[in-house]
Amino acid sequence: MRRESGSVFILISLVGFVLPSYGRPLAWGQGLQTPQQAVSENDKKKGPGKEMAQGGKDVGKGAARGTKDLAVGTAGSAGNLVTGHPVGAATSLGKGVGGFGKNVGVGAGKGSVKIGKGVGGGARKLGQKIVRKKKE
Repeated sequence: MRRESGSVFILISLVGFVLPSYGRPLAWGQGLQTPQQAVSENDKKKGPGKEMAQGGKDVGKGAARGTKDLAVGTAGSAGNLVTGHPVGAATSLGKGVGGFGKNVGVGAGKGSVKIGKGVGGGARKLGQKIVRKKKE
């Protein structure tokens, strides 16, 4: 009975020491942020040029990842052919081609969306400039 009460006491005291630490800030000077501050930091918009550059970057990433998948699949296929496993070779090549198509498609899709946003933002800025000149 004495051992059980001792371990219960240790468990309760550990919980008592740990729980109050959850209410404290993580570091000095890191106070609580108001919801407006958090939104304004996360809601920074990119300019049209940066948006289009990010789109081009995404297209390039997708092509690079797809090329890597194709190379790995081709290497695996060649290894399986050398060792006399034609079914494994076809499977490896199929996986490589599938990965290539998936990554290039995803990268091109994301990139074209961002490029489209950038072009739309540029057109909007140009339209605002034209409207301002007509009013003056």
